[in-house]
Amino acid sequence: MRILIWHVHGSWTTAFVAGRHAYLLPVLPDRGRDGLGRARTWDWPASAVEMSPEELAGTEIDLVVLQRPAELDLAERWTGRRPGRGLPAVYVEHDAPRGHAATSRHPLADQSAIPIVHVTHFNRVMWDSGTAPTAVVEHGVIDPGHRYTGDIASLAVVVNEPVRRGRVAGTDIVAGFAADLPVDVYGMGVGALAAHAPGRNWRLHEDYPQQRLHAALGAHRAYLHPYRWTSLGLALIEAMTLGLPVLGLSTTEGPRAVPPAAGLLSNDLPALADRARRWLTDPDEARTAGVAARGHALAHYGIDRFLTDWDDLLEKVSR
Repeated sequence: MRILIWHVHGSWTTAFVAGRHAYLLPVLPDRGRDGLGRARTWDWPASAVEMSPEELAGTEIDLVVLQRPAELDLAERWTGRRPGRGLPAVYVEHDAPRGHAATSRHPLADQSAIPIVHVTHFNRVMWDSGTAPTAVVEHGVIDPGHRYTGDIASLAVVVNEPVRRGRVAGTDIVAGFAADLPVDVYGMGVGALAAHAPGRNWRLHEDYPQQRLHAALGAHRAYLHPYRWTSLGLALIEAMTLGLPVLGLSTTEGPRAVPPAAGLLSNDLPALADRARRWLTDPDEARTAGVAARGHALAHYGIDRFLTDWDDLLEKVSR
């Protein structure tokens, strides 16, 4: 198939474009949010091709994968075909509801032409989609290999723009842990934490490319996933595939993603801190939990299962 898809979420798109199709990625001169093109920090295959709106207008397209409401109009304007009518389409919902958790109406609620595809079962049950068709295709990650050493006795965190995202991303929780425990924070905009919460026992690492990030994470003793409200962070699954044991809140899809043998999910912050201290002084226990984390992540979030699920869905929609 020739699939039109915008580059919105880098890690998810990295898995999606690993399939057997041709992926047409809109690109604009400014490489802004509506035309980012190919990733520059992930290794994407040659089948992921940048195309300008003018090129898209003259290209045969089999299906469009929508991820934001505005893409309905963009797709029609750039291809001359309306998603769901003249152009087969699916809508991938990456996020949990941002308003009221149980009553938020999905932007595509009650229409019948475009399936809403959720990345977690939690998201599907929380969004009010009305009579719109829905499905779940759980996340998939490309195995980065077992890179865990645990040599650095600290907790690793991956979060983009932690100051702006605040409590949603658990920035206050990270700062609380870093008051007493060593923490390494990776991501875009993490340098702003130095002024936001001074005097913490953390090291801040700005915007590593994916390969460098994987190598860096594997050296830390454990992974801390402090998000209060998120769909299911791919960084969490990637950390598990690297072999890191996991600490995090027991919220949203977390309990499905992290079995007890792989770490501790709890809303009891002192209990999480106690487990962190135990792992920092007992690398063998941490390593054992990390092996369980990797095994679970590969079994439930492997790339082959992800691509097979997507192929099955795309085939049904394109008929």
